[in-house]
Amino acid sequence: MPALLALARALPLLILALLVLPLPARAGPVRITAFGDSLTAGYGLPEPEGFTAQLQAALRARGIEAEVANAGVSGDTSTGALARLDWTLADKPDILIVEIGANDGLRGIDPALTRGNLDAILKTATEAGIRVLLAGMLAPPNLGRDYAQAFNTIYPDLAAKYHVALYPFFLDGVVLDPKLKLEDGMHPNARGVARIVAGILPAVADMMAKASGERG
Repeated sequence: MPALLALARALPLLILALLVLPLPARAGPVRITAFGDSLTAGYGLPEPEGFTAQLQAALRARGIEAEVANAGVSGDTSTGALARLDWTLADKPDILIVEIGANDGLRGIDPALTRGNLDAILKTATEAGIRVLLAGMLAPPNLGRDYAQAFNTIYPDLAAKYHVALYPFFLDGVVLDPKLKLEDGMHPNARGVARIVAGILPAVADMMAKASGERG
């Protein structure tokens, strides 16, 4: 009886303690980082018209909660991107969109160097448990067939090697349409970015569904 009386007296305190304990935090929006060059940085565009802002808006229009961070650096090559990768991954994104290589091609950088840098980027990201969407790039046609063959195979080869999702060509539907580019003839305008987002959106949404399932 004394033990039962003690338990009865302690029960209200136990209930109160349970009520004031903090509840487990709910997982927030899926965090996406667009890791790239001027194409993801939004070169020449107001912030709301850039790739990350338009992608985030398109996802939310579908009822998908996401935060899309801009880790694009205009003029960056695969070498520069690799050098800043650890700093980018310190934010622990759920999904990393890797869009690197356009400037390598424009500068005629040895495709073997580009391949090695991208290989290291994917290796580091996947070993950190981050889902990766690799956005492919194509070599400028003026560099010749041999260069194009060596460069263009980098992306599908590495996507297969690391079992990551591949969006074959980031500028698909834009590169040959001057109406979708800025006056420099290279970078997408707001309409061009919208075309890029429309193309890549299904791949991103699919990855987000998988990432949300893992976090939930």
